[in-house]
Amino acid sequence: MAHTQSAVVHSAHTHPAGSPPQHPSGDPQAGGTTPPRLLPVSQPSGLGLGADELAIHPATQPGPRKPGRADPPLKLTATHITHTRLLAAGCVALCALAASPALAQQRAQQVVRPPVSQAWIDLATHASDIPGMGMMGSMMGGGGMPSLGSIFGRGKGGENKDGGNVFGQTRMTMAPGQWMDVSVYTRTNPGLTDATQAIPAGMRLGNTLALQAPQPTSTEPAPPAPREEDTREPEYQKPKGKLMLYWGCGEAIRAGQPRVLDFATMNPQDVQRIMVMRGNTPAGPRSQPGFPSWPSKPDSRKVPTGAQLAGENAFTGQGIVDGFRFNLPPANDFMPAIRMEQGNNGGATVLNWNNIEVARAYFLSAFGGKGGSRGGGMPGMPGGGGDEGAEVILWTSSEQPDMGWGLQDYQRQGDLDKWLKEKVLLPAGSTSCTIPRGIFDGAQGMLRMIAFGPEFNTAFPPRPTDVKVPWEPQWAARVRTKSTFMSMLGMDPGMRRAQEGQQQEQKKPSAVDILRGVLGR
Repeated sequence: MAHTQSAVVHSAHTHPAGSPPQHPSGDPQAGGTTPPRLLPVSQPSGLGLGADELAIHPATQPGPRKPGRADPPLKLTATHITHTRLLAAGCVALCALAASPALAQQRAQQVVRPPVSQAWIDLATHASDIPGMGMMGSMMGGGGMPSLGSIFGRGKGGENKDGGNVFGQTRMTMAPGQWMDVSVYTRTNPGLTDATQAIPAGMRLGNTLALQAPQPTSTEPAPPAPREEDTREPEYQKPKGKLMLYWGCGEAIRAGQPRVLDFATMNPQDVQRIMVMRGNTPAGPRSQPGFPSWPSKPDSRKVPTGAQLAGENAFTGQGIVDGFRFNLPPANDFMPAIRMEQGNNGGATVLNWNNIEVARAYFLSAFGGKGGSRGGGMPGMPGGGGDEGAEVILWTSSEQPDMGWGLQDYQRQGDLDKWLKEKVLLPAGSTSCTIPRGIFDGAQGMLRMIAFGPEFNTAFPPRPTDVKVPWEPQWAARVRTKSTFMSMLGMDPGMRRAQEGQQQEQKKPSAVDILRGVLGR
């Protein structure tokens, strides 16, 4: 029987119930024969009972007992009796609360079993104002290099036979556009090779997508190729240059910045102090045996501009449970593209962008290099790699020190909440940030930005509210969203339009045309 379920969005993380309460000594079986005693004089008065009222009169302090002498009686005042009654009433209330069903349910831990079938979908929108980025990105293969199929695999009418799309573009693409990665898995058929995803008409890719898992490879590694042994002594070159870390939006560099790592004199403490990197991208869609995925070899079409995944989606395949279908809300669809404008305010770089209503948070980072006898650049790169005085410069929009490398990707929703409170991320509704003057003076830099979108999670049947009832979902699906942007620092609108105009008027053959001519294609 087919099942349908209304979409329910919730945080991607849960917290299991705590362990059963232990005896104060740490041993649940702990006991003893020591008789109960009044609280000592040093007992804090946090319970509302004054320490002086719990003290025993000096004449009655415990001491060596003499033979035949009984302990003197305690003198109890009306205050003691009143507090004793209050304590008794409090104990009764606590005992009643401990025995209540609500607290018992909180202490209980619900049994949760993994879904029989599960699907992961990543949606990404990428934008860039770097001239030529669209052409270069359209030829990108899985390894970040132009694929021969994208260069030569064109049929009649100039169409690309392989579609020009490969799995993993949501995580690493530099090409502007909309990108989607999908994978599905079922425990009843761990070796599943093919599956089908029914998609809404708004995707403009027909009615279905063909998912395919890669074939398993041999587990035996190939023997290394023999090579001649180098008998020369290795030469050690002491690293040179510095790493400069800045953070925060504003016109002026803040006090205490930058943090500097000198490659020539660094020690582990210096590295630990500057290498602050938040970010914990959980696993999402994957292309591996047993996980049919899209894009795939039989279906490598690109997502059309303006495509919409909102609506009914369904998965079918051998071993995938019947009725695996859900409705994706419009708020969890592809996010709008980021449109960035750069300006100069007395040497400070002013960044303004469009507000993305569904964005939960924003993060920006920039990196570049300058200095060195060869004209500047990044250490390890031509033009300043190992030069004296070469500097690597990092800046992020965070209010806390962070190198930013781990935050330019999908993140857990709970982590977003945490980093918003810590002001590591810019809050929803932010539309501007200024890179302080003096950071990138005389440097070439690259600017990156991400807008974190909402996450959609749904499962059938829904999770029971009664923790005594195990949750055994038949299927579950998760959809993540983000919008990213890339630019060169100092890329103002006039410069961008001028470069685009020069490219359109240029009549010389492109590198692709030259390569085709050399190979006779």
